[in-house]
Amino acid sequence: MSKILLVDDDPLFSVWLADALGTQGHQVACAENGVDGLACIESFAPDIIVLDLVMPQMNGFELLKARECSTPVLMISARDNEDDRITGYELGADDFLSKPFSIKELFVRLRALERRLCSRQSQSPQIATVAAKVINFDDMSHRITIGTRYVDLTQTEFKLFKYLFERKGQVITKQELQRSVLQKDLGRFDRNLDMHISNTRRKLANISLPRNLINTVRGQGYSFMA
Repeated sequence: MSKILLVDDDPLFSVWLADALGTQGHQVACAENGVDGLACIESFAPDIIVLDLVMPQMNGFELLKARECSTPVLMISARDNEDDRITGYELGADDFLSKPFSIKELFVRLRALERRLCSRQSQSPQIATVAAKVINFDDMSHRITIGTRYVDLTQTEFKLFKYLFERKGQVITKQELQRSVLQKDLGRFDRNLDMHISNTRRKLANISLPRNLINTVRGQGYSFMA
């Protein structure tokens, strides 16, 4: 079973959920806010993070921005709206569950994250091998073939992937991608680019290819993992 870090400012909820996770054999650590959660990521080294959105000192979005790990994150929140879910995914969350939720559904979501975690761990040594393989681009169907696997992308996702691949080893700024691929300037609150990158990564993961073939370079932009 997994080491799970629960970051939530409701002590009664945390006790209840930690006990429920414990009955499934998970090892659980709890933090009451994002600041403590960041510290626990370093000291506890969780396999999965269950992260509340609304918290004092540092909320869930701020923790996602500040963390420096790729640990899978299941966000939970009493606020159930599309903007929150999209923002969470764009910042690196793997799943989003609205409160109140069924404990059975939580267990199912966690098992899915555990499967992804196992897949990531098995893929990590292969990233360089995958990136070094011949990648074929079908401009008509927007299909990318890597070895024996292929993924069908939208036109924009296809153009973004190809643009980064052709410049592998370089860090491409969001502004350059926005202008060169999306054909418009990057607005202050424009999240379209991040959403397209996130969707592409999810499609790569769905066919057991490393999500971080497209690598985020914090504060700079994106690069193709060469």
